[in-house]
Amino acid sequence: MLEQALVMAAAVSSGLVAGIFVAFSNFVMPALARVSAKQGLAVMQSINITVLNPGFLGLFMGAALLSLVLVVWQLWFSVELNLYCLAGSLCYLIGCFAVTAFANVPRNKALALIPLSGELSEQHKQQWQAYLVEWTRWNHLRSFASALAMFLFILGL
Repeated sequence: MLEQALVMAAAVSSGLVAGIFVAFSNFVMPALARVSAKQGLAVMQSINITVLNPGFLGLFMGAALLSLVLVVWQLWFSVELNLYCLAGSLCYLIGCFAVTAFANVPRNKALALIPLSGELSEQHKQQWQAYLVEWTRWNHLRSFASALAMFLFILGL
């Protein structure tokens, strides 16, 4: 019963995270690409600050914690190994959590260093254009991984 509750919570949280990331890939980032570099930069810098809130972090970190607990549960406590739950957990931890930590967050930190006072230099405009492409590419991977994790958790139920 506890295992099923953990898997259900992991499915719901990873699915909600997937929805957030899909929204970014499909309309937030394209919208930011349509405005001036300075406007896009300002909005993305603001998003990168406001995303650090209990709602998003609770979902994002909660799904990671649930995934970690499920890995431990499957490897040490489960009577019968549930490969779907194990695969879903690893998919979220590697494809979503690790990609965020090692690909998206470093790009966000670099973006935060670009000053918005005055005109943007050509270098900063180019950095913004590269950010749009690279960050979104990694976000596509996070979207897919968290959605796949949800699907695997559902199969594991």
